[in-house]
Amino acid sequence: MRLIAFYLPQFHPIPENDRAWGKGFTEWTNVARARPLFREHEQPRLPADLGFYDLRVPEVREAQAELARAHGIHGFCYYHYWFDGRRLLERPLDEVLASGKPEFPFCVCWANESWTRRWDGGNDEMIVEQRHGPDDDRAFIESLMPMFRDERYIRVNGRALLLVYRVDLFPDPPRTAGIWREAARKAGLEEPYLVTVESFANAADPRSIGFDAAVEFPGHQIPSTVQHKLPRDFEPKIRVFGYPQYADFMMDRSAPAYKRFRAILPSWDNTPRMGANANLFINASPEKYRQWLERSVALTRKEHAGDEQLVFVNAWNEWGEGCYLEPDQKHGHAYLEATRAALE
Repeated sequence: MRLIAFYLPQFHPIPENDRAWGKGFTEWTNVARARPLFREHEQPRLPADLGFYDLRVPEVREAQAELARAHGIHGFCYYHYWFDGRRLLERPLDEVLASGKPEFPFCVCWANESWTRRWDGGNDEMIVEQRHGPDDDRAFIESLMPMFRDERYIRVNGRALLLVYRVDLFPDPPRTAGIWREAARKAGLEEPYLVTVESFANAADPRSIGFDAAVEFPGHQIPSTVQHKLPRDFEPKIRVFGYPQYADFMMDRSAPAYKRFRAILPSWDNTPRMGANANLFINASPEKYRQWLERSVALTRKEHAGDEQLVFVNAWNEWGEGCYLEPDQKHGHAYLEATRAALE
């Protein structure tokens, strides 16, 4: 059983973010200025042990890996930002590759959307455009070959694990999958193990587009049945959901006809980014999270075998969306301890 946590690298400044949101912008900018919007609203959520870290610092990356390893997490799935040959937020993972440290397993998820102001609740103003095509498909997979050769890279049956956040944005997904598989073979590698992330698009059989499996992405595609009654003083655009009800819904989902990995969510609250346009869960707790993870692990053992016994967590450090396992000032290590307890 391998538990893999999605990992956000947006905790160091880059020129593109400076131009769009102001000099020195990182994920912490939104986190620190968040304020409660109603009486029971848990904001701001502030870090504890690791502080307001900068991912350019090697000791920070080592400390994250040590915390994760000590609590049963197998590896990180880094969000990877590639735009027609241009990479963003690449420095942390580049330094992990170059230094060989931390000695902690990793894989990547291509976050293949365009960057727009919609990310923080603004308009569709383009910051960095994403353009897909055959030449870009080939260049993209060739750029990942050094990662695939790293002994720390997570594999499934000897094949490098590669996730795609929005496969629905590909003009021809089977063609893309075919190009990637052929390029890997030509490079003397096993074909990558391709996984679609069930984010915004409706779930579909990944085999129909040349992929191997799918993974849930909790926090997206939330059923209306778990929507929580809004307090009287709520802004009308905010959507509130009950975490215990959502966890029960996810635990009760039956396995589809295709291969789908289960994923869990410690919490969700993107008001630091979206303000009054946010979605958020209330009544989240380490106890309910532990129950959800225990159930997901048990179901995974029944549904999959060998290297395919994977469970994902959304996420290790999505502080701007309120979904993280890193210690904060309210819960401390409670979610990490719940993770270890559920796995044991």
